[in-house]
Amino acid sequence: MDEINKEGSTHDIIRRKYLLKLHKLTGRNVIAYYSGWLQKPSSSEIIINDNDKNGFMTTINKLNREKGLDLILHTPGGDTAATESIIDYLTKMFSDIRVIVPQLAMSGGTMIACASNKILMGKHSSLGPIDPQFGGVPAHGILEEFNQAHEEIKKDQSKVLLWQHIIAKYNPTLIGECQKSIMWSEKIVTDCLKNRMLKGSKKLDQKVKNIITELGNHAVNLSHGRHLSAEKCKEIGLKIEMLEDNQGLQDAVLSVHHAFMHTLTATPASKIIENHNKVAYIQTAQTFILK
Repeated sequence: MDEINKEGSTHDIIRRKYLLKLHKLTGRNVIAYYSGWLQKPSSSEIIINDNDKNGFMTTINKLNREKGLDLILHTPGGDTAATESIIDYLTKMFSDIRVIVPQLAMSGGTMIACASNKILMGKHSSLGPIDPQFGGVPAHGILEEFNQAHEEIKKDQSKVLLWQHIIAKYNPTLIGECQKSIMWSEKIVTDCLKNRMLKGSKKLDQKVKNIITELGNHAVNLSHGRHLSAEKCKEIGLKIEMLEDNQGLQDAVLSVHHAFMHTLTATPASKIIENHNKVAYIQTAQTFILK
């Protein structure tokens, strides 16, 4: 019975089989961070949050950190403060981080990816814009609308009646909070790129500025949910390697990915943080399971 409990469910056994296979292939530590937002969109805990730090602490404990980290990310993003805290923790724990994106690492997931030394993506993988949101509304969009109102009213005072109903809905501090949140997210990614991924690059400031513009400017991406392909990410200056260049690695990564997706679809699990040593932090409807 102890042995059965240690191995876990069939889904656990299959996931761990492929996580170990990937570890043996690369010789690196492997941690998978999977959110079930596609399967359980109504769950409030599927986004990046402060509880995730406990999951990373659990799965990093006892790893040989000299072997580096392959972090497999599948997340819609989430809280900026939690994302920043996780980035700070991971970069303190590992000097060599490779982020692998089998499908989607959006928003805060993209910010974490930018804190790595390099990102592995396939033709099926996507990152996303990092522009902050307020209740699902882009901060950039709110500022653009406010500035548009200012310009139109300055040119034509009759536009006051048109705009006052819209502007009246803004909280008193909304504009300032939008500006601060944009600065915050851009600073996190700027520091990540300068201190890790692009450290030592020629024309560093210009490269970072270009990436921040492409990832952070709502006017460029038009939607926070826009999917940025590996080709696009490489084009804007991120260090991208293609999974297709190594068929064995791609097969191992996608086997891990599909095993996690089956678990999130067929079980109550809504978030899983798990390493190649069978250590897992699994969240199911406000319940945390250490295995």
